[in-house]
Formats: sequence, C-alpha cells, structure tokens
Amino acid sequence: MRSRSIIVLASMILALAAVPAFGATQAANTNTISPTLKVNVTVQDAIQLTLAAGAGCAVTTGSGTDYSMNFGNVDALGINAPTCGSQFAPTTPGTTNAAYYTDYKLTPIFTSQAVSTNTLKAYVSTGFSKANLSVVYATSVPATIAGLSAMGTTPATANTLATNATSGTALTQYLGVEIAPTNGASLTGADSATITYTLTVQ
Repeated sequence: MRSRSIIVLASMILALAAVPAFGATQAANTNTISPTLKVNVTVQDAIQLTLAAGAGCAVTTGSGTDYSMNFGNVDALGINAPTCGSQFAPTTPGTTNAAYYTDYKLTPIFTSQAVSTNTLKAYVSTGFSKANLSVVYATSVPATIAGLSAMGTTPATANTLATNATSGTALTQYLGVEIAPTNGASLTGADSATITYTLTVQ
C-alpha cells in the first residue's frame, strides 16, 4: 500500500512540474483574477532628414530625387526678376557672376541613438551640364554675392552645413545658382543639378 502511495505522489509531482508557470487565467470561488502578459520589443535607432520651403522658393516632391526646387528663368546680367527667392546682380556686368538664391529649411531628427553629436553635410552629386552654371550655398543670410560659396562636388569635398544640430529643430539654410557671363554654344536652356545631403549621428 505504501509503494502505491509513493507512486501516486510521484505522479502528482511530475504532473505539477509539467504545468507552465503562468499567472492564473481562471479561478473559482473568487471575484478577482490577475493573469500576466510579457510585452516584447526590439528597439532600433532611427534617423530622418527633411527639406522644406522657407520664405522663398517652394520645395516640392522631386522626379528622380526626393525633393525639387525651381528658380525659373535666370541670366548672367540679372535682368530676369526672381521667380522666387532673391537675386544678386553682377558687380561688373559681363565680367562677374549673377546669382539667384533662396532660403529653405532642413530638419534633422534622430532617436534612440547612442549619442546626439552629429554633422549635416551636402555636396553636388550631379552637376549642371552647362559650364556657366554652379550651385552655391550659405549657412547664414548672405549680404552680398560674396556670401555665397561654391558647393563641393564630391563626398570628400562635401560642405558642413551644421554640427551638433538639435533633433527636431529646423535649420534655415541658403541655396542658389550662380550664372557666369560666359559666351559659347549650349549655354542656354533648361538644366538641373542634384545635391546629396548626409546626416550622420556618431
């Protein structure tokens, strides 16, 4: 009889050991129950950089690029009034460049990064096909055409637009096109250039 009791007790212990250690999901003779649930996630860092219009030229969805901006008709004497943005006429017509430029907004956003130190750079990844055109930029409002600088044309010569920017805060930047008073074939008509921006948090 004793051996049978031991066998029954052992069977009960094994049966209880096989029951998962979950919270109670049902109970009798009570009006309270407290099942438990574990919520699992894997957090990933995230980063975003958006461009938007300032007070000047519109920033729209691009065709083949993420964004697009159109300065309209421009010329090396500054005769055409700006379609949008502002203009610098040449200091010496026929000798020095004219420029059309605008302000715009860059907004970097980064989350769950190990650090908040960051750099925001830009370079002309595809230049204008016309030799008399170049992309210029400024990180503060230019007082004269000299306040606009030629933008680099390779990743190695990318220009730093901001350092340690605050996540979620829009930065006002300035972008433009300089037109040289060059004469020759194929220097008129529509043209475009592409700028690549890089936000790095490290």
